[in-house]
Amino acid sequence: MSQGLKIVTIGGGSSYTPELIEGFIKYHEELPVKEIWLVDIEEGKEKLEIVGELARRMVAKAGVSIDIFLTLDRRKALSGADFVTTQLRVGQLAARALDEKIPLKHGVIGQETNGPGGLFKAFRTIPVMLEIAKEMEELCPDAWLINFTNPAGMVTEAVLRYSGISKVVGLCNVPIGMERGVADLLNVDPARVRIDFAGLNHMVYGIDVFVDGKSVKSEIIELITDPDKAITMKNIHAMGWEPSFLRGLNLFPCPYHNYYYKTGDVLAQELKDAEKGETRAEVVQKLEAGLFELYKDPELAIKPPQLEKRGGAYYSDAAVRLIRSMYMDKCDIQAVNTVNHGAITGIPYESAVEVSCIITKDGPKPITVGELPIAVQGLVMQIKSFERVAIEAAISGDYEKALLAMTINPLVPSDRVAKLILDEMLEAHRAYLPQFFRKKVFV
Repeated sequence: MSQGLKIVTIGGGSSYTPELIEGFIKYHEELPVKEIWLVDIEEGKEKLEIVGELARRMVAKAGVSIDIFLTLDRRKALSGADFVTTQLRVGQLAARALDEKIPLKHGVIGQETNGPGGLFKAFRTIPVMLEIAKEMEELCPDAWLINFTNPAGMVTEAVLRYSGISKVVGLCNVPIGMERGVADLLNVDPARVRIDFAGLNHMVYGIDVFVDGKSVKSEIIELITDPDKAITMKNIHAMGWEPSFLRGLNLFPCPYHNYYYKTGDVLAQELKDAEKGETRAEVVQKLEAGLFELYKDPELAIKPPQLEKRGGAYYSDAAVRLIRSMYMDKCDIQAVNTVNHGAITGIPYESAVEVSCIITKDGPKPITVGELPIAVQGLVMQIKSFERVAIEAAISGDYEKALLAMTINPLVPSDRVAKLILDEMLEAHRAYLPQFFRKKVFV
């Protein structure tokens, strides 16, 4: 577009938004963004205004010609958009706190994208994302949907399977975080690091790790057995790995694999945190309160360094890098969530996978991996089956499908426990789950 690009960010009142704005400022010469529309809902209006004013100060300080619009009218914002980014949280942090606390009462890990918490975040989020996709089909049919909203893999799969748009890419900061982590461990420039990724969102493996084109996977595997050198995220405790296990696996696990390979250890840590009132949701609520106080400062005109504690490090780098590469047809390699198209053997052709892709103006082109190593095939396929059944339940409001999804998740020990958690969480989130209460009371 000669007059510049229109970017729409749904969930614009998020504390992450300044990081996104920083990215668009940084690459403005290559990525001619003219308008950024920040969209939120009535409950998020105050945060939207605080973040929006900070965004305007950031743009003014940088001296770039980007107009910032704030609105609660999603349709108005979407009209004529070129890229739509989504970073929403249905039910806000209070819902996340329930997602974490209720499973813990039943001796099950409580986490916002894995296990019961991830399931219920999907139940609340997928119907809203499909509404957005429908509006995009009408108002900006040529726009790309860049989804950061978790659980990103399930959301991407739902949009691919159940909406009328195909121009959707799911994005996560885990792959870029792993690459930056390797760069830090080896004390090299991140641009020299490349990881070949394959798997699913929050279930992705580094198949190989390269510096300047030379494999360093064995060296990285040895380094990350040390808890002090584990590559993790703000929301996941670093625990290190058993050296013999990692050597046997011969893959570079992502931080979220802690939940599956160290289930008991993680559960014990979460229970300890919960006793102190320090579940991740509670920690984030305090961080957010502090961030928004900072954002209100009329003298603040940059992204404050405190935002890095929030857990979303590198989101702006990942998001703007992806949009820039698509706009410029750069054909560089990035790991994203996209339709499989045969890249990973055994996962359905039309399913969403997280895999290294060549990024073009026509979207991501997955790099063929073939079969995943036998040691991880079963776990990956179990999670994919969980995702598929969970999406069906989210759309249909079918209680039996919801119970099936909960039970087949590897973090849930039995159908009995699954039912206890499911019933309690359905009631707790009733306001955001109308699909489950239209037909009949669950029994």
